[in-house]
Amino acid sequence: MTELLTSTQMRAIEQTEIESGAVTGLQLMERAGRGAVDAVIAKWPELSRGGHRALILCGPGNNGGDGFVIARRLTDLGWSVDVFLYGDVAKLPPDAKANHDLWLSMGAVSPFDATAVCGCKRPDLFVDAVFGTGLTRPLPKDLAMGLEVGIMGNWNRGHVIRRLAIDCPSGLNLDTGNVPHSDDGTMPRVNSAHLTVSFHSLKVGHRLGLGPTLCGDVQVVDIGLNGLDAAERAMIGTAPDPERARLIDPSFGDHPLPPRIWPGAMIAKLRGQGHKYDYGHAMILAGGPGRGGAARMAARAALRSGAGLVTVLCPPEAVQENACHLDAVMLRDCADASAFRQIVDDRVTALCLGPGLGVGTGTRDLVFAALTHRRKERGWRDPVVVLDADALTSFQDDPDALFAQTHPRTVITPHEGEFARLFPDLAQSERANRSKIDVARIAADRAGCIVLLKGEDTVIAQPDGGASVHTATGERAVPWLATAGAGDVLAGLIAGLSAPETAPDLFCVTEAAVWLHCEAARAFGPGLIAEDLPEMLPQVFLTLDG
Repeated sequence: MTELLTSTQMRAIEQTEIESGAVTGLQLMERAGRGAVDAVIAKWPELSRGGHRALILCGPGNNGGDGFVIARRLTDLGWSVDVFLYGDVAKLPPDAKANHDLWLSMGAVSPFDATAVCGCKRPDLFVDAVFGTGLTRPLPKDLAMGLEVGIMGNWNRGHVIRRLAIDCPSGLNLDTGNVPHSDDGTMPRVNSAHLTVSFHSLKVGHRLGLGPTLCGDVQVVDIGLNGLDAAERAMIGTAPDPERARLIDPSFGDHPLPPRIWPGAMIAKLRGQGHKYDYGHAMILAGGPGRGGAARMAARAALRSGAGLVTVLCPPEAVQENACHLDAVMLRDCADASAFRQIVDDRVTALCLGPGLGVGTGTRDLVFAALTHRRKERGWRDPVVVLDADALTSFQDDPDALFAQTHPRTVITPHEGEFARLFPDLAQSERANRSKIDVARIAADRAGCIVLLKGEDTVIAQPDGGASVHTATGERAVPWLATAGAGDVLAGLIAGLSAPETAPDLFCVTEAAVWLHCEAARAFGPGLIAEDLPEMLPQVFLTLDG
């Protein structure tokens, strides 16, 4: 599944299945524990043979119950297992208590003590089954020390200890991807895993913030939740579900999608023939002399991604400079907002403002002119307006003035710094237990448009609650994408993909743009600079005809 569930959503799905009589909590726990062991053997086949040792830390909730099942299963496979319980046996939930008692018929449970944990024989597998989906507070200090002992202690000297986390490494808030800070301001201890097993679906924190770093390889285990509410609701390329965020990934229902379906269907020129005006006219506004590079890169991306025509509008004094760099991209001088209104006609289908445009009243006036432009008689829908960089920062003193004009055909693409200027109450320092998805949704409602909050974990949200996440981590890690101008290329890519008359839903196009932007970077590899990105798009498009 590509849905990213919150802990509340996951509990509701499980509870619905249990109340329907389709499954019991004990059955789900058994499947979870056995599935976790299967995931371990699949990742480390050398552990399939007997004679290995595991150390399992069980928590006071159902996560601990999973740990007891794992202990039984590993013992059945011939392992030696040490089990510690953090919490009071009498307070275990019924299903966890039942599995605790089952394990007692096979082995012992010791009360948690960091010193005792460190004194165990060296394990081949360390299992963190303490806290899972529901933790929103810092780890208790004694437990944090114990987990640190288990990971960083003397065992590691010449001995490989594989680390497995159930749901997530204890201490990670799985609804945000953050590690909660202590009230006294001390830095929290960080616990990590080589392998994290999630049940039924990925959770929000697996793909946001520190989640990808701390969780390591995340494997989703099917525990047999088959009810209507357990099904994936909205396939990539269709309107998003207003409640459940989704991962931007070419798959649906655990099956890969053919590239021609996604993202191919989001790229108008891959779907048929047409006149250049059928594929739209994108206009990119540029700054003064010496500041045109960002707009030129955006324009090149717009043209490469399928816009039929692309024009750069720049101040008269910058025309000569831009003319020396542009060929297929057209060029016109545009002195101010008044000139802009004279130039932009009914055939303009996409506008991109911000890259290199400059911060000030002139930019504000141009943004207002772009947002109030309508297609009139020759167009069936209003042009898309993509606002980035200076087009956003120019409103840092009066964000409401911008939000009074933005509309559903607008996409704003801030990074965290620009986001904080427009939404200071939603800045990283103010989020508390709100996730990046939460604040992007609030921002989209406030602005009345699509918000693309950039980062390694890019979040896209629209006013009705629909949201998606793209993570450039793991196999899709592209650290070389952190380079000046990459965001300008993304703004142009959105403008180009949304310019055609037959372009799909704007939210879906924006998702595809983010994915293609990453794919272009991956195709180039190390040494990438922003100018390389548009030139890699044809190579990426060639892979989408299957």
